[in-house]
Amino acid sequence: MNNYYTIAEKAEASFTEKRSEFIGYIAPVTTNDEAVSFIESIREKHRKATHNVYAYILRNDNISRYSDDGEPQGTAGIPVFDVLRKKNLTDVCIVVTRYFGGILLGGGGLVRAYSHCASITCDSAEIMHMCRCTRINISVDYSLYGKISYIIPKYEVITVSSDFGDRVRLELLVTDESREKLCNELVNISNGNISVEIKEELFEDFSSVKK
Repeated sequence: MNNYYTIAEKAEASFTEKRSEFIGYIAPVTTNDEAVSFIESIREKHRKATHNVYAYILRNDNISRYSDDGEPQGTAGIPVFDVLRKKNLTDVCIVVTRYFGGILLGGGGLVRAYSHCASITCDSAEIMHMCRCTRINISVDYSLYGKISYIIPKYEVITVSSDFGDRVRLELLVTDESREKLCNELVNISNGNISVEIKEELFEDFSSVKK
């Protein structure tokens, strides 16, 4: 699987257009059941709303769904879905609730309103850049730690833990793009006097360290 963008936690945003109130809700989801449950929770919260439009995209099985929920076809669900795609978000579900204000917006107005609400809702969420990475354990003498600590920040690395006992032991998460180069440089600069143990592969948020 490739690197991807998602959100850290639920978020919401709202605005009013010609007396119609639009309220956007977004949540991280990983399964179809989680997406449906989130949609139903918003519907329950806004049982008197005119429409509860939704869209979601999942990595598993490349599932994507959207609904106009009674709005004219193509004016609500697709615009919301397109916002998720343009922002490259996945494993997310977004619901845009509308309370009709008595003034018709027209097809173009609906598209703009739903797109805008979806966009500001996405912008209100904390975006995570999930990268495929490898957990590695490093063990080295104190005499080499200065060189090691200078090299590591040059790469896409998250330091999980550090132990300064009889030797310096570091647990790192290294992106696939950086792993081979980092390991080679560590071995070269230490003349092989370093232990590098490759552990499991996983996905982790590298938003704060991507270069």
